[in-house]
Amino acid sequence: MKDKRKLARHGEAGTGRGGEGTTFSAPPASASLSPHLSSFIPHPSSFPLVAVDIGNHRIKCGLFPSASSDTLPEPSRALTIGACGSELDRLGVTLKDFPPAASWWIGSVNRPGATRLVDWLRSRRPEDRVRLLAAGDLPLRVALERPDMVGIDRLLDALAADRLRRPKCAAVVVDVGSAITVDLVSEEGVFLGGSILPGIGMSAQALHTFTDLLPLVEMSELEDPPPALGTSTVAAMQSGLFWGAVGAIRQLIAELSGGRPERCDVFLTGGAGPAVAALLGPSARYVPHLTLAGIALAARHQAAERPPASP
Repeated sequence: MKDKRKLARHGEAGTGRGGEGTTFSAPPASASLSPHLSSFIPHPSSFPLVAVDIGNHRIKCGLFPSASSDTLPEPSRALTIGACGSELDRLGVTLKDFPPAASWWIGSVNRPGATRLVDWLRSRRPEDRVRLLAAGDLPLRVALERPDMVGIDRLLDALAADRLRRPKCAAVVVDVGSAITVDLVSEEGVFLGGSILPGIGMSAQALHTFTDLLPLVEMSELEDPPPALGTSTVAAMQSGLFWGAVGAIRQLIAELSGGRPERCDVFLTGGAGPAVAALLGPSARYVPHLTLAGIALAARHQAAERPPASP
């Protein structure tokens, strides 16, 4: 699956959102969290690391005490909280025995959520170092005209999937979150792009909002697929929402793999990932902390590339 388009590391094309992320300790009150930040202040170590994935509705945190040499780093502890500010104090309980002066590497698609987290860190853990990730921080090639416009979560997922895929095998990466993304990583480890469609919960909200009589159906947590035959309005909505998403994902995998999905590794993450993965065949694998692992891989790569300290 060679792509002859120009390959660029995310952020090398200009000074927009794709530039290097921002690192700071005890951020000043005037610190802006605009995606156009591009300054970088190196620090002696990226570990111990708190990897943070800030989505539209949830914040996922993973603790990585050291730069593991595993193919895919696994957090020693993980916590998922709501993206609203009132949930942040739960972090304090999780971090009560975590070393001071830790590094926080944050991948965010929710700027207000990132602002709230950095404000919380400023007041609760002022010695910690905070880095807001941009794509230039990731050891990932991107074959797109505007790599600076790709969501950081998609690139982090792709980075982690690239470490998991079999040699000479492309990877399709599916994130079933507020939106569903289905992306392709080539056999050479290049991010080629993909598709974005409404998530199951978003589609449920749309059915309720844009009709007069359809109720709002809770679809955020699915442990088992609903029956295809809905015997009530709610059951019919659950069927359509879930199986419609599964059908779209299955078809996109077939299209992105050139009609030969058996030649691709498929990795899923996100809230409905386990239920969907079980329906996609033996090549599909659910990886619960795929995005956090991508953040840890980026931190590990930077630590490996940093020159040794002068004696």
